[in-house]
Amino acid sequence: MTDQTPQTSPLATIVLAAGKGTRMKSDLHKVLHPIAGRPMVKHLMASAAELSPERQVVVAGHGREQLEKALGGSAMIAVQDPQLGTAHAVQQAEGALAGFEGDVLILYGDVPFVRAQTMQAMIARLHEDDAPAAVVLGFEPADALQYGRVIAEAGRIVKMVEHKDASEAERACRVCNSGLMAVRSADLFGLLARVGNDNAQGEYYLPDVVNIAIADGRTCAVVVTDDADEVAGINSRAELAEAEGRWQRRRRAQAMGDGATLIAPETVWFSWDTVLGRDVTVEPNVFFGPGVTVADGVTIHAFCHLEGATLSPGVHIGPYARLRPGAKLEEDVKVGNFVEVKNTVMHRGAKASHLTYLGDAEVGAEANIGAGTITCNYDGYFKYKTTIGERAFIGSNSALIAPVKIGADAIVAAGSAVSRDVADGELRMVRAEQLVKPGWADRFHDAMKKKKAEKRG
Repeated sequence: MTDQTPQTSPLATIVLAAGKGTRMKSDLHKVLHPIAGRPMVKHLMASAAELSPERQVVVAGHGREQLEKALGGSAMIAVQDPQLGTAHAVQQAEGALAGFEGDVLILYGDVPFVRAQTMQAMIARLHEDDAPAAVVLGFEPADALQYGRVIAEAGRIVKMVEHKDASEAERACRVCNSGLMAVRSADLFGLLARVGNDNAQGEYYLPDVVNIAIADGRTCAVVVTDDADEVAGINSRAELAEAEGRWQRRRRAQAMGDGATLIAPETVWFSWDTVLGRDVTVEPNVFFGPGVTVADGVTIHAFCHLEGATLSPGVHIGPYARLRPGAKLEEDVKVGNFVEVKNTVMHRGAKASHLTYLGDAEVGAEANIGAGTITCNYDGYFKYKTTIGERAFIGSNSALIAPVKIGADAIVAAGSAVSRDVADGELRMVRAEQLVKPGWADRFHDAMKKKKAEKRG
């Protein structure tokens, strides 16, 4: 399959997502289960969006409310109730496509990784000189198993046949039916209206559209993908894990190809939107949640968890650091082991080397945050901000009780609980006076040992 020029006809997509997904054994709709932190149906719709469809329709049944909420108005919802087969499902989109004149791509919400170039190839084939009534996407799996076959000659379909109905010669055909199809809107619903349900399940099956068109003397064509994995359906937790693994392997290879070093690639997990710059080093067991952008020359040490964070050039984090949404680390910032940063800007050269929580804060350039420091940002009802000035030094085991401002070049003594602003250049020490009682501990030990001995006696 080769790249095709963009289509010129208007395009609509129909995504079938009405199945119950019983094999997932989940309260969450099957197509909303995430891969790389993104619902699988959104992976598919993002690929389709590259073709700029005029209308997008998702056919829902079970879990309709979940789909409507997740899609947030990005597609029209058509309802299939009851579920009477794939042809019947596509028919439910007729109202949403009323007045539409153009090409229609029929996709499946649990087949999330169909590439835009594959969709484009199907549309392009629809507009070749022989003007096929339908274009089917075929694939050649390593093991054809029980897949239906597409019997074709020179790319023109002779027959669509289910495995159970196929002859030995037909089963020898390696081209299988993915279920995906491209049809002109002018043909689609007329053909669907003629599909019957005279089969063991009493359902209306989409592939029958092809056989009806062929019986009418129309041409139908097959386009065969060069990557069988892109049409792999996901129907169980095991298949979901396999799809995640395939996606991650490709993303890791891409990251390394683009100039990042992954010391143990198989232990690094990316999100669908992770951005890595060049000369980034990622040590083992790092997890990227959604919304992470990493600039050039960053080092991420082992066992870090990042989500919704932005890292500027020269940043070092970890090991065992956690960056939460809103963390913004400017040039040459250091965030060390067991440091958590949330909704906080750390300006150039600031450091929090160990055992610290920075939440809802702004840390000035070159400031140094000692071990055990926390910003007390939440009173159980509202969040408050802590501002730490340039070159400020926060001693170990300090609690900064927001809202509070620490001035530039100020020093907060170790063990302080600071609830009032600290001026520029000021030392703030908030400790109880140390009480010294010489010999007290010796007398205590003697008394306790005597008491213990008496009890034993």
